[in-house]
Amino acid sequence: MAGTSGTGLTVSNRRILRLAVPALGALAADPLLSLIDTAFVGRLGAVPLAALGVDVALFSLAFALFNFLAYATTPLVASARARGDVSGSGKVILQSATLAVVIGVSSGFVLAVFAPTLVGWMQASGEVVEPAVEYLRVRALAVPALLIVTVGHGAYRGLQDTRTPLIVTLAVNGLNAILDPLLIFGAGLGIAGAAWATVSAQWIGAAVFVRLLAGRARLERWPRSPGRPTEMVPLLKEGGVLVARTLFLLLSLTAATAAAARVGTVPVAAHQVVAQVWFLLAMVVDALAIAAQALVADLAGRGAWAAARSLVARLIRWGLATGAVLGLLVWLAADQLGPLFTSDPAVTAAVASVAPIAAAMQPAAAVLFVLDGVFLGLMRTRWLAVSTAVGLVATLAVLFLTLWAGWGLRGVWWAVTSMVMGRLLVLSWAYRSGWTASSA
Repeated sequence: MAGTSGTGLTVSNRRILRLAVPALGALAADPLLSLIDTAFVGRLGAVPLAALGVDVALFSLAFALFNFLAYATTPLVASARARGDVSGSGKVILQSATLAVVIGVSSGFVLAVFAPTLVGWMQASGEVVEPAVEYLRVRALAVPALLIVTVGHGAYRGLQDTRTPLIVTLAVNGLNAILDPLLIFGAGLGIAGAAWATVSAQWIGAAVFVRLLAGRARLERWPRSPGRPTEMVPLLKEGGVLVARTLFLLLSLTAATAAAARVGTVPVAAHQVVAQVWFLLAMVVDALAIAAQALVADLAGRGAWAAARSLVARLIRWGLATGAVLGLLVWLAADQLGPLFTSDPAVTAAVASVAPIAAAMQPAAAVLFVLDGVFLGLMRTRWLAVSTAVGLVATLAVLFLTLWAGWGLRGVWWAVTSMVMGRLLVLSWAYRSGWTASSA
């Protein structure tokens, strides 16, 4: 990080909250929509519900791999506008949208053509295969729209606006919730109706983002073309590193689930309960990470390193405080978490036994998520990939000891904790050395 210029810029708490609060709403909307889909499809019976579970897992993996379209777009747009390069920020958005269409069409084609193979890889039982393939092929039509929406989120975050994506997300999800019963039950389409509802809603969301961004493009006179393919190298480079980072993270979490499954049925059921609570809490701090990404990219683009350092220190304090509060809530609710998800006393007891470990790691996890946003804003994605690689090694090492020594489910969650701590140590060291270098 070259340059030590401090322009006297300061970021108010109100500005941070103006970005973080709507971002939290947008992050929470999609999981809530999945719950609505699950509730409607669940009324069709166990087989359609199992098919939906298989397909959601496949789409979650695809989305995780391609969410770099948002994470790489945000800092590139924010830093370009901070430098006064409005045209350049528009070109980044056009490039991201072009990649979204290319990747979306290709991925959608693969999902549709190879649907039976993909469902087979998920080891779905015979009666689940047909409805799962049917849903997957219909839902594949929405992949380009989903990625365009992803670019829309990234673009507006870079424009320092998280309110617009929230409004679009709420409207689209509301439409999906209306279409679900109409198509599933009213039109008698069954699980395919749920897929068509999602396809319709996501394409409308994509159209809204395209219209909004096209209006801004006319006002600001963005380029009409994304430029030559070689001009997309920065975006592709960042995207490639972020895909590697996502793969390492998914491998860590998958290994933890697999280890819990090897321990037994009750442990893996309890693991899923605690993991879902952990992911929900992560969304709260992710809102701060999104604010960090957009604001740090803006300040870095201006060369305002002193203001950036001050902002990051404040966000870390906020993250630490938020994590402490969330951890305390989990600790106090340890005995009540299990009954929210299951009536099985064995699973409930297992949940209560590991919830304190999940609670204890919350402050460290919160700081880690904030630093994720900081490094994304600084476009130092290489360290994110390195940190997740270290986290994967730490996870596998502790899981090996867990299975060897018989530590059970608690050992699995100590492995997850080791992943968080390994990543945090790497990013903390890189952050401190980076700032030292920038102020030398």
